[in-house]
Amino acid sequence: MTNTHQVGDQLRLDLLREALPYIQRFQGQTFVVKLSGKATEDPDNLSSLAEELALLHQVGIRICVVHGGGKQLSDLASKLGIEQTIIEGRRVTDDATLEMAKMIFAGKINTDILAALRNRSIEAVGLSGVDGNIVHAERRPPKEVLNRETGERSQVDFGHVGDVVEINSRLLSVLLNEGYLPVISSLGADSEGTVFNINADTIAAEIAVQLKAEKLILLSDVDGIYLQPGQPETKLSRLTAAEADAMITDGSATGGMIPKLQSITTLLRRGVHSAHILSGTTRNALLSEIFTDSGTGTMIVA
Repeated sequence: MTNTHQVGDQLRLDLLREALPYIQRFQGQTFVVKLSGKATEDPDNLSSLAEELALLHQVGIRICVVHGGGKQLSDLASKLGIEQTIIEGRRVTDDATLEMAKMIFAGKINTDILAALRNRSIEAVGLSGVDGNIVHAERRPPKEVLNRETGERSQVDFGHVGDVVEINSRLLSVLLNEGYLPVISSLGADSEGTVFNINADTIAAEIAVQLKAEKLILLSDVDGIYLQPGQPETKLSRLTAAEADAMITDGSATGGMIPKLQSITTLLRRGVHSAHILSGTTRNALLSEIFTDSGTGTMIVA
């Protein structure tokens, strides 16, 4: 029995030793962490994630959390019988969907994340992109979209969907400098105060550039990038921006992975050092990705 205990202790101590150089290297650096709707919907999973975020925060890494909540938005829509249209991984946002997005993103999910962090004694501050004019946006113009199944192109009006014009990081910098952990939901507004639903990956990427972040970490529904979807042995542990571009061009990246990769490659060319795609529902995936040599997801470097 004691033997097993000693082995266990030894393993834990070895892990701490492995983590130490990373802790020293990233102390005082900024990480932008994006949480998917799936990562936040299960209370136990959210609690476990909050613990990992708390640990990063406690060792002196400046954490800024951005979240969407597409999963919860779709669930509420189906409860209320409001039909949803998603094209190329992007949601068309009509009047009713925007109202639900405000309730779910800036209300329920944001508060759930704050409560989970509060449970870990972290002073977190809930914001939407409308607060402090963090996300200045404009309405997305109708876009021509290619239907991959039929090969036909058609104009799509995405409704109340916004594109980021600029990020005002002043409020975020004030909070981070004072030791707070900002939690931002994926809404933005234009100068008239018109509110838009904005892709959370895009907001996270733009904030990462503005804050000169060391890392952008996307906790998503997948645990990395695969050459062949569904085949674990084809997972890429490390990828360069050029290789990611090639995956989009040759069609090996599909669906929602395309906008993700596009925003990441752009981001790396604008100064963020690395981006990570990992599972938002695997315990310790975040800690393992940051503090161990092998990691758990896919790391994309410039």
